[in-house]
Amino acid sequence: MCGIVGIVGQSEVAGLLYDGLTVLQHRGQDAAGIATAEGGRLRVHKGNGLVRDVFDDHAMALLRGRIGIGHCRYPTAGSEGSDEAQPFYVNSPYGIALAHNGNLINTEALRCEVFEQDRRNINTESDSEVLLNVFAHELDTQKALTPDAVFAAIAGVNRRARGGYAVMCTVLGLGLVAFRDPHGIRPLVLGRRASAGGEEYIVASESVALDVLGFERVRDVAPGEGIVITARGELHARACAPEMPHAPCIFEYVYFARPDSMIENISVHKARMRMGVTLGEKILRERPDHDIDVVIPIPDTSRDSALELANVLDVKYREGFIKNRYVGRTFIMPGQGERAKSVKRKLNPIPLEFRNRVVLLVDDSIVRGTTSQQIVQMARDAGARKVYLASAAPPVRYPNIYGIDMPSSEELVAHGRSEKEVEQLLGCDWLIYQDLADLEAAVAGPKFPGRKFDSSCFNGEYVTGIDPGYFERIKQLRSDEAKKKRRAG
Repeated sequence: MCGIVGIVGQSEVAGLLYDGLTVLQHRGQDAAGIATAEGGRLRVHKGNGLVRDVFDDHAMALLRGRIGIGHCRYPTAGSEGSDEAQPFYVNSPYGIALAHNGNLINTEALRCEVFEQDRRNINTESDSEVLLNVFAHELDTQKALTPDAVFAAIAGVNRRARGGYAVMCTVLGLGLVAFRDPHGIRPLVLGRRASAGGEEYIVASESVALDVLGFERVRDVAPGEGIVITARGELHARACAPEMPHAPCIFEYVYFARPDSMIENISVHKARMRMGVTLGEKILRERPDHDIDVVIPIPDTSRDSALELANVLDVKYREGFIKNRYVGRTFIMPGQGERAKSVKRKLNPIPLEFRNRVVLLVDDSIVRGTTSQQIVQMARDAGARKVYLASAAPPVRYPNIYGIDMPSSEELVAHGRSEKEVEQLLGCDWLIYQDLADLEAAVAGPKFPGRKFDSSCFNGEYVTGIDPGYFERIKQLRSDEAKKKRRAG
């Protein structure tokens, strides 16, 4: 999962891009980069680390131009190292810089095509560089630099690429280009604002970037749609793929997106509140005579769900953990050892809220289970009489292959195990999961009843289809053991 933002402004945009990336930092803490276009020149600065660490005054001063894109990254498919930081750049045709959120599932086939057919070389393991070269080749074949030529190139990318992707580029001599995969798996939102010189436009992973920068949210970029915003501020949009099943990633609402974002016209905050309501109703069905004394969220993403759950149960809601704000999100830590150490550094219990109580801990989801084990033990050590654990999401039994670096199936705690077996492994007195139908209904809400989502990590149904041997390949790339070997080597 990554965060992307692109702006066409009436004045210098580097500072806006920096601020936009800081509010998208939750989407990736591994690396960051900005590319700006001024006249016939592209300027790129990127590196490993948080946004505030990558950019200093000198770097920002060099990023001149009224058009630019930014990216914050966390690695998927095992890609690590400073050479994987985005945006990527090619000088032919015209000069193109590209940033990408998502994951291609036919990267290796495309890599061969790009080398053997398109006569282009790929220098990194990143599927984003592959995507850049596919787009560059498709644009080159158009022999023109117009919005129509760009839309034809995007259509070519959509024919060749498979997976979930939201993409933005700066193209010298034209402006900003953005497009989204035909299923709309990864999010992308369009905004605008008026300025003294005319209209300014923004495209970003989440609407919170628009809010912070003072842009009005216009709409989500449609699945398979291409957007071109010229240097003169002219907006062009066109469908660049046949209509396919719309399947936005449900894990955005469960965990990744900020609660103050709107995705697909759905409030993430409201979706999480509804998750808490449906989960509370399930608890009342299964244990109407429950003995829960207090509901405590595992901060931060479970707070909305936990508060509504407590209201449904009519029990106290309390903050029982203090979070160290200067430790990153443990889900996206690169190795299991680092994740395990990080939990202790990240959370500290308040014993007063646990002592002699039956505690219901609420988390947004349970992936590997190691973090949950430690938190359950923290609650016991803090004096809880019983520790129950509720997940606002169903059991994660399958890898997410569209841009979320979930491990191979064997490293998912719920894979191949019953809920009772997971309960015993985590060490809690009772474990309860959200039902998938309830989760999807909670996210869709009353405005969009029956809306479908990419829920593949819960049900194993992949909207793009999967080639034979794909899961074995991602196991070799994504497992903690594979990552450990790469770092050692």
